[in-house]
Amino acid sequence: MARTITLCYRKLIDAASVRAWDKLVFEDTYAEFRLQAQNFNPGQQYRSFGQLLQHTPGAGQLHFLVSAAARGYVQQLGGLVPDVLDSLGRHFLKFSQFQFEIINSDLLDKSWHQVAVNFFSEPLLWHDTIGTALLVSEAAAEPPAGAAVPTTLFQLPPFLSIHSLHYPA
Repeated sequence: MARTITLCYRKLIDAASVRAWDKLVFEDTYAEFRLQAQNFNPGQQYRSFGQLLQHTPGAGQLHFLVSAAARGYVQQLGGLVPDVLDSLGRHFLKFSQFQFEIINSDLLDKSWHQVAVNFFSEPLLWHDTIGTALLVSEAAAEPPAGAAVPTTLFQLPPFLSIHSLHYPA
């Protein structure tokens, strides 16, 4: 009997990112970070995200506040996790939620800005592991015995992991 899994893909974006979508997220989240950080740094005593977190109460809100700059770009993905392809080279992994995170940033040096977007997949039925690939299908409903079900085979790329696992009763 297949187990139900939820996957998490952590997409890192920084100054070295080369894809157009990544660059847009990088630029807009850096601009938003600089704007929002003013609320936690009125005397401009601190220049790094780490310093703000360490010395300024409430600076942890910057993750949420800056995420507004990324939300529109995430919506452009049409519910498909970027960078994760099946064995036929197609995007297949649907996400139902995401979490934005500032990893590092500096108010005076954009090259230090680094963010992550964590994509959490919709549930999948995990049928088997073939070599280093997972064989999965959509988890809408467990098919009746003997029924054929469309499947997807894919390799686990870096930064993709099984977030949760549910065994049938």
